[in-house]
Amino acid sequence: MGQRIKTVRRQRGLSQAQLAHPELSDSYVSLIESGKRTPTPAVLELLAEKLDCSLTYLINGVTAEQMQEIELALSYAQMALNNGEVVEARTRYAELLADSGLAGLPQMRQDVEYGLALATEACGDLDQAIVLLNGLRENDEAATSPERHVAVAVALSRCYREKGDLARAMQVPEQILTGPVRPAWTDGLMRLGGQLLAAYIDRGDLLRARQFAGELIAAAELLASPQALTLAHWEAAIAAVEAGYADEAVTHVERALAIQSEYGDPRRLARLRSDYAQVLLIVRPMEAKTWRDVLLKAEKELAESSASSIDKMRCAMNLVRVELLLAQPERAEEHMRFVCDLLDGMPKVLQAEARLLHGETLAALGMQADASRELLAGAECLGQAPETRFTAHAWLTAARVLERIDEPDRSVDAYKRAMACVGL
Repeated sequence: MGQRIKTVRRQRGLSQAQLAHPELSDSYVSLIESGKRTPTPAVLELLAEKLDCSLTYLINGVTAEQMQEIELALSYAQMALNNGEVVEARTRYAELLADSGLAGLPQMRQDVEYGLALATEACGDLDQAIVLLNGLRENDEAATSPERHVAVAVALSRCYREKGDLARAMQVPEQILTGPVRPAWTDGLMRLGGQLLAAYIDRGDLLRARQFAGELIAAAELLASPQALTLAHWEAAIAAVEAGYADEAVTHVERALAIQSEYGDPRRLARLRSDYAQVLLIVRPMEAKTWRDVLLKAEKELAESSASSIDKMRCAMNLVRVELLLAQPERAEEHMRFVCDLLDGMPKVLQAEARLLHGETLAALGMQADASRELLAGAECLGQAPETRFTAHAWLTAARVLERIDEPDRSVDAYKRAMACVGL
């Protein structure tokens, strides 16, 4: 800061005495320029006015114009990430990170690094996302807000879980939530608890998952936060589905939807409505017509909101599933075309899920050669994914469809891959 003041003063052709007069002493200005004194905010404002430069430049070495450009670029990167344009978001964040102007803006640099990590994760590059998140986590905690510290832990646990490293996926949140003194629950810590619960489910520890789901619901009720209550009931519903408690799952998911309907924003409500229908398709497939109506409503809400491409794609995939349940493969294929148009740039696991679903649709249409091709493409994507309960479900789907189109060898192989994913 002192060096910048000195540089601008000389550019303006002023001596230290001229800059100081009449409010300050020239010796005080000399001490500031040499870094031996830190000026108060009021003195900084005075110096900026006398030097005819921005206060931002004196503090951070960034001009007002540069700051405006950085803030605009950051907002565009965040918008791209929120809209599901993950490749563009990653590019924008990386370009921002290379901007030398960020050197004097530590908080904004953290925002960019965190955004780049999320975009990198969304692109499916989990290894690099983990590197970025660990870098953020190792920053001086005094320079990181508690909210950002927890948000980084949430993303890091999720990346480890998606990579299949369940030990670390549990270790990250457990270090914060299960230490000698558990911190007071917040919405951020509830999200971290949700990641820990998801890791328990992926590991197959369903008893612990259901116990911890009860803890999360109790904490959410004490917190009295709609966001926390929605998350807790939703995670409890997933645990109940995996454990085979259908009625309990329905109760929790309907509670989550009711809370979100009253307090949530339209985009989250539409996304939850789509997920709600997917759960109900699993536990009450005989009511598929009802869930189709729910999904069509969610599809319309997503189209009218700033929903991401991933959200829209997942809803369309659920519509494919419901039409297949209703023995309407032609309608399923119509929704599948929309899904296929969105495939490029999507995470590998999601691409695998979509291609397997397309193979199932083509098999229902009697197009066995095309179905076999899509199932092969889906299996290739799935082969690059970590072994989790999710990939086990996907391999099981592939095995059943391959069996249906009379490819027994590939079907047996897919069954074996499904079993390996759950340690059998």
